[in-house]
Amino acid sequence: MFLGKKGLPARPRHVSVAGGDFQVEIRRHAGARRYTLRMAAAEVLRLTVPRGASVTDGLRFVEGQAGWIRRERERQAARNAPWRHGTTIWYRGEQVAIDVSGDGVSFGSAVAADGAGADVRARVEAHLRATADRELPLRCLDLANRCQLRVASVRVRNQQSRWGACSARGAITLNWRLIQMPASVTDYVMLHELMHLRQPNHSRKFWREVAGVCPEWREAERWLRTWGRTIL
Repeated sequence: MFLGKKGLPARPRHVSVAGGDFQVEIRRHAGARRYTLRMAAAEVLRLTVPRGASVTDGLRFVEGQAGWIRRERERQAARNAPWRHGTTIWYRGEQVAIDVSGDGVSFGSAVAADGAGADVRARVEAHLRATADRELPLRCLDLANRCQLRVASVRVRNQQSRWGACSARGAITLNWRLIQMPASVTDYVMLHELMHLRQPNHSRKFWREVAGVCPEWREAERWLRTWGRTIL
């Protein structure tokens, strides 16, 4: 958080950009090397400012991101829109349409469990999360065994800004939305986190470890960059 002269939080800044008025939350980060911008909520932007950098220049940076802000606002609006018959979602690496017939809800080869009173999205996501809880930990443990690695635990979570994580004690957490991706991309995310057991960083040594167990990691990264934001 950006602090004022007396150590108190600075007053929120506002910018008019991309046809809207946005509140800008400003945070300094000692390890940041450049300005970065996130849309934290509707009409709220979060600007990370490197230590020693100018906040004024940071606000100019925000104003220069009008195209990105417009696209991100549209993406978030679509992400939060209700799901109904014909809505297209990702499931196991394919874009499939939701079919609502009477009280039944299906998509691809999956049939959502009955959920009286639950909307279509809630029923579909409940099925996806249950599938992820059942499949993802087993697959991660299988990959760990193949790599001769021991993990403390594997848990599936509703992570909002990352696909997975590896703690210092060897606990792996995975985003349930991995079940929506192609299997090769899901495996890459798991292997990426598992390699942090060998290299707890993103050094060249780390990426060599990744390449050794997942030669197609670059293709998986491209998929994540292209389609990941439509899922997360």
